[in-house]
Amino acid sequence: MSYDIKRSVSLYSYQDEYYNGQLDLEGCLRETAKTGATGVELLAEQMIKRFPLPIETQEFRDHWFEMLKKYNLEPSCYDAFLENHIYDNRTLCLGEQINMMKRDIRLASLLGFKNLRTLVSTPMDVIEGSLEYAEKMDVKIGLEVHAPFSLNSGWADGYMEMINRTGTKYFGFIPDMGIFCKNIPDVLRDKARRAGAKEECLKIVDDAYAQRVEKGFVKIKYDLNLGKANMEYRMANGMKEMMDAVEKAGGGPADMMYAGSSFTYSWSDPQDIIDNIDYIYHTHAKFYNVSEDYKETAVAIPEVVEAFKKAGYKGYLSSEYEGGEHLRQDMEVDSIEQIRRHQEALRRAIEG
Repeated sequence: MSYDIKRSVSLYSYQDEYYNGQLDLEGCLRETAKTGATGVELLAEQMIKRFPLPIETQEFRDHWFEMLKKYNLEPSCYDAFLENHIYDNRTLCLGEQINMMKRDIRLASLLGFKNLRTLVSTPMDVIEGSLEYAEKMDVKIGLEVHAPFSLNSGWADGYMEMINRTGTKYFGFIPDMGIFCKNIPDVLRDKARRAGAKEECLKIVDDAYAQRVEKGFVKIKYDLNLGKANMEYRMANGMKEMMDAVEKAGGGPADMMYAGSSFTYSWSDPQDIIDNIDYIYHTHAKFYNVSEDYKETAVAIPEVVEAFKKAGYKGYLSSEYEGGEHLRQDMEVDSIEQIRRHQEALRRAIEG
């Protein structure tokens, strides 16, 4: 089947360089272009000062499109955050949340984006209440499928029911490649070692993760209470037994941190991509550490990209670097080099 897989970079990936003043918004776009990527994913609330006011001005929008033209980039995805707790004494009502979603859809459209990422915590009735406006603005809403969530699961079935019931073509999924981790990221393991974790305890956790990968993760169920669903998922995947084993081995805080954090990663069969390709509008190519020989230490990039190719995917794989959070406390983060390596790894997988 023919495919058209393009490469993008989420500017979230450059957060360390952005916050230390090494890069501004244009600098992030310049570095993105240097990698050979042709798309840019924007977190406007992170990268645009005084958000959302500048986007409302023609001057800012003209400058935005001038920068895109200068670096031969096109908008791939706009990342939105439904902030429904902006008041101390109450949560935003349904109408207020829908209006906020509509605002983000409009802002995405003003900046040339055809895809909008919304978080898994976005209530389904907010999404459904925004579909007519999304169609009007020609912006597709994509729900991020981030570990521990997964496609081909009870959780995803809840959203598929809504898609089938409404017949919408403006809501689907944005899989995050953190759901395709064959291993726990080595940067997390090294962080635990620096904090004093014991090798015996690390091995207990790594072996337990390997067993989950081998036998298949018990998938998370659909539940409006995400915290409850997440805890049930963890227990079903052997968290209590693993934590008990670490404690019995004399595990301290660093060991327990590593053990608990291991459940923020998961492995899904790449077949899930093929089965759901009609509903995948964009993809977060999450990664944690790419070695000098362009091997990602946790995410199975070749297997996942091959599934996208078999499915005939026509869209972006957008580099999303998340390894820095395990480094910045102890050492300098070089997001620029990591993203360069990751884009090369994606290129090889796509063209290979």
